[in-house]
Amino acid sequence: MSPKAVLSREARTTLWRSLQTFTITRIVIALVLLLYLGLSVTGDGLRLDAVNTRICLFYLAAALVFGAFATWGRRRFALQLGCQIAVDLVVISLLYLETGGMRSGLAILYLFPLAGAAILAPLTLALFSSAVATMFLLLESIWQVFMQDRQPPLMQAGLYGAAFFAGALLVNRLAARLIKQEELAAQRGADLRIQQAINGIVIADVGDGILVAGDDSAVFTGNPAARRMLGLEGEAAGFRLDEAPGLEPMAQAFGAWLRAPIEGAAFVTVKPYQEDAGPLRGRRDQPVHLKLRFARVDTAGRELGRSVVFMQDVSAIENQAQQLKLASMGRLTASIAHEVRNPLSAIGHATALLAEDLHGPAEVRLLKIVGDNVARVNRMVEDILQLSRKVQPNSEPLQLADFLTELKAEFCETHGLSDDIVHLGDAGPSAVRFDPLHLHEVLLNLLGNAVRYASKKPGSIRIFPARDAAGRIELHVQDDGPGITPEVRAHLFEPFYTTSSKGTGLGLYLARELCLNNDAKLDYEYRFDAAGSGPRRASGRFVISFSQPA
Repeated sequence: MSPKAVLSREARTTLWRSLQTFTITRIVIALVLLLYLGLSVTGDGLRLDAVNTRICLFYLAAALVFGAFATWGRRRFALQLGCQIAVDLVVISLLYLETGGMRSGLAILYLFPLAGAAILAPLTLALFSSAVATMFLLLESIWQVFMQDRQPPLMQAGLYGAAFFAGALLVNRLAARLIKQEELAAQRGADLRIQQAINGIVIADVGDGILVAGDDSAVFTGNPAARRMLGLEGEAAGFRLDEAPGLEPMAQAFGAWLRAPIEGAAFVTVKPYQEDAGPLRGRRDQPVHLKLRFARVDTAGRELGRSVVFMQDVSAIENQAQQLKLASMGRLTASIAHEVRNPLSAIGHATALLAEDLHGPAEVRLLKIVGDNVARVNRMVEDILQLSRKVQPNSEPLQLADFLTELKAEFCETHGLSDDIVHLGDAGPSAVRFDPLHLHEVLLNLLGNAVRYASKKPGSIRIFPARDAAGRIELHVQDDGPGITPEVRAHLFEPFYTTSSKGTGLGLYLARELCLNNDAKLDYEYRFDAAGSGPRRASGRFVISFSQPA
């Protein structure tokens, strides 16, 4: 029976390769027999035995033909094997008779074709070949007894026959077990290839980014989602996280996890960046906020470990959550506009009437504060309506230095703070395109949150401009209070989400929306600050990223 009907491609390849080895061995045996039996040394020199020489030359020619067929004519495996074994048995039998039978010792040559049949052929063919060889030895011995009146070693012929059967049976069982093991290995290999193909499809199509990194921050591979999130060109491999300025937040989070592996996630913000060389080039989109999870890979004791970094674009999730709540936000803004505007109008009218009768400096100052706050609340109502309609206001260039100085003075006076509590960084001549009243509301919201948690020590609240990796202007608001936890950070800018019993959950949401309406971005980021000459410490801060300078 052809093995092609029952064996896998890998097993069939192994059988053909074994058959080629079988033919090469036959060629070597034919050459040895030709030299050993075809030539004999006499007193007159070398003498050629014509019969043995012809048989050995025929055997050598047949071996070459069989080798050619086994190499270039891989068809009908069973037929080729059967012909080879038949020729082996015939040639060995002829040489056995020509050299004197059992006394020549050539009976041992039968083990070669019988072993080949046991390895490459089914058990039936192997036993049949053993039976043919045994019957030949026994019949030859019987022929000598009855026809030539000799006493051949019948016992030796019987022992050879028993050895043929035992060897064929043992070798065939061992070969069958090896073939079965190879079939199992081939099946497992096929299953593994299928699983790898499935994993490749899943990793390529999954929405989350996946990076494989070493303990030295070297990135070995990444899926298309990771390349898209990080703005990589080409393959996500061949660079180190700590050598890419744009990916410094990721490198810091990964290094912190390596030093203290804990469950949970880390949140980082990858800003737009521009690299002159390497894989990090040409990123021009908005900052992306990523949720990072890390998993250790079992590398079986290798010195350099591997870790998998799972990246999830939290910005997209936040936007989806905001869209779900935007409908209810629209209904709320309509209600606020109706319920708040009327009282504001009444307060403003009453303030105007009082201003006609009260002319003292203290009264005028108080009435001005009331009027200014009425106007501010009325503008907030307008802003809420603009947010619901996604109106883009017109903005003029705004000088940050003068604006921040006036804001600080107003904030400290309103909250009764000393002037040294709020520290202003040097803004220089920096100017941005942002509506002044919008930026005023955003910063007052952020400073109001900061003053609740700051220690009230000098410099405990900081407002300072900076530039990102792409050269864009940023405005940082930071305090020395406890940072926001990653769990709270995941919902920080969602409408109606608050951790304060007195809050409405709209402050940071409105602040971010005001920034978006001015083509800017408000986010909470984890950064590392240098504490003098000591080690760097992690801190959180609110960052307003302006799209472009004025």
